Amino acid sequence: MTDHIRLLPCFAAEGAKPVYLITDRHGGTVSRLADVTESVQLEMGERLLVHARGMLPSAPDGELRYLAVRLAESLQQVLRIAESRGERLGLLN
Repeated sequence: MTDHIRLLPCFAAEGAKPVYLITDRHGGTVSRLADVTESVQLEMGERLLVHARGMLPSAPDGELRYLAVRLAESLQQVLRIAESRGERLGLLN
């Protein structure tokens, strides 16, 4: 059995520290939960992008600031997913 290290789609309680899971190539309960979490995060990002495109032309400044914060959070999640998947595919060192 070979252990694999997987970057999880969440952060440690102390802030933006990465959280890793050591698992075998078959995964397990936590790996499956991480897969579901990644899927939800990607879907939410897609919905947020559609919403942003619709409101950008006429949104008040306060709403734009709120939208920018949510878009930044979504981008952070998507980048973490990309990094995790790249590591699992052996594309990143």
